[in-house]
Amino acid sequence: MATKEEVLDAISNMTVIELKELLDAFEEKFDVTAAAPMAVAAAAPAGGGDAGGAEEEKDEFDVVLESAGAQKIQVVKVVKDLLAVGLKDAKDLVDAAPKALMEKASKADAEAAKAKLEEVGATITLK
Repeated sequence: MATKEEVLDAISNMTVIELKELLDAFEEKFDVTAAAPMAVAAAAPAGGGDAGGAEEEKDEFDVVLESAGAQKIQVVKVVKDLLAVGLKDAKDLVDAAPKALMEKASKADAEAAKAKLEEVGATITLK
């Protein structure tokens, strides 16, 4: 049986395509999804939840791509980098607009993604 170090060395020498194929095979064999979980740092409200108080600030957002705009290729590249998906998957997501790109993302992650996408001309909504 290979040690962890041997497995890591083998993985580090793989191309991106080989890594994608390995990931697909791993997901299929073990019936799991290797998507990175979104870390949510949600603190309990200090007030204990008084119903008549100020509106509670939302801590999870969905990043929805409304349209790609005039620079569709640039939007596809940004989506690819943001979501760590392949070029075809990124293109399919952009073509399916309006489409939720990120769900239950932290406020900081959602705003960062929105800024990057709007910078290349996409129309984004945070829900």
